[in-house]
Amino acid sequence: MNEFTETAERPIAITIICVLGFIGTLLAVPMIFSPVAQQIGSWYPIYIGLTSLIGLVCMIGLWMMKKWAVYTYTGLVALNQVVLLAMGLWSTMALLMPAVVIFFALKHVSKMS
Repeated sequence: MNEFTETAERPIAITIICVLGFIGTLLAVPMIFSPVAQQIGSWYPIYIGLTSLIGLVCMIGLWMMKKWAVYTYTGLVALNQVVLLAMGLWSTMALLMPAVVIFFALKHVSKMS
């Protein structure tokens, strides 16, 4: 019994985004336990941990070419922008890189399942 499933080939831009996302998640782990995160607030290390975990799940979904990953990541970025604005830490760089990721992800969303 042979079943053929159609799988979308991952564009190089998505591959690069995912690899950088995986690296970024690894780099965020030490920040969770940093004194700087504690100084911002006792809630902030938990927030960093949760958003890093959700970001990792989104990168895995994007790697697997899943539409839900694009939409979830977009929502996560929107939430992060609101949190940064509320904390008075927002900058254009905080939006620039996620916006590039969202742009390329939405550009290829039609190829995703």
